[in-house]
Amino acid sequence: MSTVLVVVIVVVVVAVLFGILARLAVRRRERGAERVLARRRERAVAEHRQAAESRTGRAEEAEHRARLASAVAERERAEARVHEERARAHELGLDDDQLTQEEPARASAQSAPRERNGDR
Repeated sequence: MSTVLVVVIVVVVVAVLFGILARLAVRRRERGAERVLARRRERAVAEHRQAAESRTGRAEEAEHRARLASAVAERERAEARVHEERARAHELGLDDDQLTQEEPARASAQSAPRERNGDR
């Protein structure tokens, strides 16, 4: 019976070792799969962060262009208000002296090109 007992013990030990080795192989594959997944996650994170930075940069540029366009529009509105106020001043006769001063200057400016061309 001792031979049978030795054979049973050896078979049990071999079976236990086989089970342990099989489990270690499964764990090794799981860890490998986890490493692959971790690398994929890192790549995905890097790609998304890069895309976010790029879009943030484009958004900041667009905001800058919008502020610039707003400033240009504001300047145009201010110039329009200046012209509107000048028109009101002329309607009310408040700038008549400016108009009378401009007449001689315009007349001399219009005759100057004719004199240069020899059309006296």
